[in-house]
Amino acid sequence: MRNKTVLIIFFLAALAVVATLALAEPSWAGKLEEAIAKTPAGTGPGMIDASAKPGFMGIPGAPHSFWLFYILWGIWVGWIFSSVGAFGGIMAGVGHITVFGLADYGRSFKKTSPTLNTLLTDSIRVSNQYLVGLSALISSTTYYRMGRLVLPLGLCLAIGGILGAYLIPVLTAGKINLSAYLGYFGLVVFVIAGVLFYETTPGGQAKKKAAKAAAKAFEDAHIKKAATGEVNVEHAKGVHVTHWGLKKISFTFYGVEFSFNPLWPLLGGFVIAAISSFIGVGGGFLYVPFLTSVAGLPMFIVAGTSALAVLVSMITSIFSYMFIKSVPVDFTMIGTELIGIAIGSVLGPITSKKIPEVWLKRLFVVLAVYVGLRYISKGFFGYSIVPPFG
Repeated sequence: MRNKTVLIIFFLAALAVVATLALAEPSWAGKLEEAIAKTPAGTGPGMIDASAKPGFMGIPGAPHSFWLFYILWGIWVGWIFSSVGAFGGIMAGVGHITVFGLADYGRSFKKTSPTLNTLLTDSIRVSNQYLVGLSALISSTTYYRMGRLVLPLGLCLAIGGILGAYLIPVLTAGKINLSAYLGYFGLVVFVIAGVLFYETTPGGQAKKKAAKAAAKAFEDAHIKKAATGEVNVEHAKGVHVTHWGLKKISFTFYGVEFSFNPLWPLLGGFVIAAISSFIGVGGGFLYVPFLTSVAGLPMFIVAGTSALAVLVSMITSIFSYMFIKSVPVDFTMIGTELIGIAIGSVLGPITSKKIPEVWLKRLFVVLAVYVGLRYISKGFFGYSIVPPFG
């Protein structure tokens, strides 16, 4: 049954991607050519030198990197997302914005070519979502087969998120410049860092007794006993749904029972998908604190559940950006990065069960604080108060 579900998910996701590309390419190609034509020609900042080597999206003089760097960054993005169910889109954004130099390049057109400036902003947002979308597809199916995905909860989040992921691209595409985008990007991440840090404190831990009990049972089976070879089969004690209802859905994980009202993840999914679509990420960095703090789940089933919600949100958002708003992307860069995403996304679920829950959260917090401070200061004040990543 699990294998059939996995095949269905892969088929539907592939169908959605093919349809989006087939329908969107003619319109976004023309939109990019028009924006380039309106940009002043020359060799200075904010100009396009037609004789320069083509780079990002084929624009002369735009940044470009060696293909291996794209793969390596993709491995990192895939691993971090599939390990904690979050931060893949944030790390994809860090790569496109800073490591590969697209933000500084795009910011140079703020005054000389506002259309190209906002088009590059939208392209970065969509590029981020392609990476986290593939990682979400691979990791959610892997976690489901391992018995570490709460299917009804993930579906409720995903259904609620469809509307938010559709509305934001339609309302904001072509209207956000790169400076504002960087600032909002950092602000949202920094706020989440505070929430997650609280969860690692004694006060935050005391409020989640059920999650701690389930996490301890999982760690006893997979971490402490790994050296002796006494690891239990995951399906035997994995997620098992015990009750479906309009007001309450219940399930067990390693003998510990959890329940939730479907209304809350539906509402939460809408808000999270709207925010994440705006800044061009998967939303896992919001789904994770929602699932751990509001739903009270252990991290070992949060990653897979978050990934399923992210997958549906990404398909919807990418379709809205590319088909409805004709946002262009660089498929050469994205395709190369996706190779790394596939590798990292396979490694994540395997390595995450060997890392204690508290350390997964602390890794998330450190990354969130760094990224938040860097992009808040650079976006809103024009300079970064922390050193660059990479």
